[in-house]
Amino acid sequence: MNEQEIRRIAAEVLAGIAPEADLSTLGDDADLREALDLDSMDFLNFVIGLGQRSGLDIPEADTPRLHTMRGLVAYLSR
Repeated sequence: MNEQEIRRIAAEVLAGIAPEADLSTLGDDADLREALDLDSMDFLNFVIGLGQRSGLDIPEADTPRLHTMRGLVAYLSR
């Protein structure tokens, strides 16, 4: 997956969890949980959705790597 595909998938998954959230307004290093006011369950559902849409198994231990868009893109593009 390239960066644009990852960003599109992240936005689509997020739309199902927090429809009012807008990834396009965030900097790449902003903490997604804080900036989008995601509680722990919302963020867990976001990670699960990313895994399902990308086809990757995302272990719980790796979730801190997904706290920013920069980290998310780096992780999913591997």
